[in-house]
Amino acid sequence: MKNKIFAKVSIMTMTFALIAALAIAQDDKPSPARTAEGTIKGAKITINYSSPAVKGRVIWGDLVPLGQVWRAGANDATTFETSKDIKVQGKTLPAGKYSIFIIPNEGESTLIFNKVAKQWGAYSYDESQDALRVSIPSNMGDKLEERLVYEVKSDGVEMRWEYYKSFAKIE
Repeated sequence: MKNKIFAKVSIMTMTFALIAALAIAQDDKPSPARTAEGTIKGAKITINYSSPAVKGRVIWGDLVPLGQVWRAGANDATTFETSKDIKVQGKTLPAGKYSIFIIPNEGESTLIFNKVAKQWGAYSYDESQDALRVSIPSNMGDKLEERLVYEVKSDGVEMRWEYYKSFAKIE
């Protein structure tokens, strides 16, 4: 009887140790997978992205050139999924799953929702597959965000990385 209990406790302990090790390994990746979720006006919003780190680099205008299409994350293109039709910056985006790209600029950037959800980076990005393009405010803040972060708020989506911050209003 004691051997069976010991065996069960040992298996549970090893399982928890494995889960903890996997969680730690996930954060050790150069650009770990992240998900931002929330509900805006009854629409469930899910953003899946890889979160690169600054690592002492200059991001905007150097690693990520201004005025050029950027995959809005690392590795696979960042995806944006909405369960209902929404308005982004006042323009309609039908329910569905999209890859998102950003053309960063000082003061105002372009947020792109592309119909091809599964693609690697921006290497095969095709503008003719864009479902929606909107202008969004982009500003430099005074707080360093070491890792790329997307946050679904009650009225839109915010993206922060290094000192850059942009916001897309959703209704």
